[in-house]
Amino acid sequence: MVLSVAAVHRHSVGRWLFWSLIFVGSLLPLGWISLQAVQQKLGADPAQVIVTFLGIWALRYLWITLAVTPARRLFGLGWLQRYRRMLGLYALFYATLHLLAVATFILGWRPDLLVRELTERPYIIVGFSAWVLLLPLGITSTQGWQRRLGKRWKTLHWLVYPIALLVLLHFAWLIRAGYLEVLIYALILAFLLGYRLYLKWR
Repeated sequence: MVLSVAAVHRHSVGRWLFWSLIFVGSLLPLGWISLQAVQQKLGADPAQVIVTFLGIWALRYLWITLAVTPARRLFGLGWLQRYRRMLGLYALFYATLHLLAVATFILGWRPDLLVRELTERPYIIVGFSAWVLLLPLGITSTQGWQRRLGKRWKTLHWLVYPIALLVLLHFAWLIRAGYLEVLIYALILAFLLGYRLYLKWR
C-alpha cells in the first residue's frame, strides 16, 4: 500500500527526508543561476539577469511562506507548518542575495551611488524597506526568540503582510515589458491575504 504524504511525514525518517528535500531544493535556483553565469549563458546583460532572478525568487519564497496557512487549512497539510520558518528564511536569503547583487554588479559598491539610489529612487527605497523589515523576522524566527518575545513575537511577525505589499510594489516598478507576471503575483497575494482576512472575520 502506498503511504500518503502525511503518513510518511509522521515518521522521523520521513520528516528528515522532507526537511532535506526542501533545504536542498531551495538552493537549486541559486545553483542554476551560478552555473549559467559560469558558462556565460546570461545574455548581453548578465548583471541585470542575476539581480532580477534573485529578486523574483525572494518574492516566490515569500509567497510560498504565506501559502502555508491556506494549504494547512484548506487541504489539511498541517505538516507544512514545520517548514514555514525554513521557507521564510529562504525568502530572506534570496532577498539578501538580490540586495548584494545590486550593490555589487549594478552600483559597484560606490558610496555616492548607494546613497543616491537609497534616497532618490522610489523603487529602490521600497525594496530596501521591505528587506529592512524582513531582517528582524528572520532574526527572531527561532523558538528562543519566540519565548523571549511572547505575545509580541506574533505582533512583530505580522510585518510579513506589509512586507509582501512592498515587495509587490517594488517588483511592479521594475517591470519594463508587460504586467502579466505582476498581475499573476498580485492575484496570488490577494488570495493569500484575503483568506487570512476571511479567517479573522469568521
